[in-house]
Amino acid sequence: MTPRDESQPLVEAVGLTKAFAAQGRLFRRGAAGARAVDGIDLTISRGETLGLVGESGCGKSTTGRMLLRLIEPTAGRVRFDGRDLTGLSRRDLRHSRRQMQIIFQDPYGSLNPRMTAGDAIEEAYVIHGIGDRNARRRAVHDMLDLVRLPRSAAPRYPHEFSGGQRQRVGIARALALRPSFVVCDEAVSALDVSVQAQIINLLQDLQRDLKLTYLFISHNLSVVGHISDRVAVMYLGRIVEVADADALFAAPTHPYTRTLLSAIPRSHPDEPRDRQPLGGDLNSAQAIPGGCRFAARCPLVQDRCRSMDPALSPLPDGRQVACHRATDGSLPAYH
Repeated sequence: MTPRDESQPLVEAVGLTKAFAAQGRLFRRGAAGARAVDGIDLTISRGETLGLVGESGCGKSTTGRMLLRLIEPTAGRVRFDGRDLTGLSRRDLRHSRRQMQIIFQDPYGSLNPRMTAGDAIEEAYVIHGIGDRNARRRAVHDMLDLVRLPRSAAPRYPHEFSGGQRQRVGIARALALRPSFVVCDEAVSALDVSVQAQIINLLQDLQRDLKLTYLFISHNLSVVGHISDRVAVMYLGRIVEVADADALFAAPTHPYTRTLLSAIPRSHPDEPRDRQPLGGDLNSAQAIPGGCRFAARCPLVQDRCRSMDPALSPLPDGRQVACHRATDGSLPAYH
């Protein structure tokens, strides 16, 4: 067996693209489609949490699902633990899928209302032919213990749980096969704030105990800043900034990142803030302009931004930014 290279990213996306046909125009020649994700490169190291943030519709969830091949990419590659997933058949992909799971946003909609919590968790073992019925029941009880639910929850149905309890069932189901990589797709956004904190703490404890790697997708920047090691900022299908979480929140570089962070609610009404509202109109994914796709809304735009598409480039401090003014040093300092 070839020894594992621990320095190699666990998950790597190269040129990942997803284009959807225009609704109602699937068979119409020349119909304009939407590029939900447009040629992104992304790496996630073993044991880290990468936060993925951006406005609704920017392509975050599509990216997460493509990494798992729940959505087939139009172009690009996904590597998991050094193996190219995009070239695998469904049969070959089945083994890799045991190592990759997802926690969905809606803890009620993601559970079958006709299946008990125990059945929902046990289903993973049944599908993969793991254990007999008694062994599977013991494994279900172990998973309920892991997510801090009583074993008496196994025969209960989704409508009998609170939102937070349902999400714990969803987490137990996702971790039943002991994956190494989990996509958390808005996993706490449907929960009350106090329950969000409990689930975030649970996810962090599970990451430490089970050595998990997370892609944490969210529009809640405060939550992302708390749980993430690194943060990737997405705008209209592209990654525009990637940085360590502490560095990004202390001094965001890309004008879009600055605008996002300026909108975070402050803990005290008297705390000073410098809101940076966006101008212009949000471009459609079906009519992406030439040049920087943020140019129409950017307060720091220059003529070159409207004609030249900036690449995601490394800066001296280690972050990556897709901004002409950031790479040539002409971007004003962040205040």
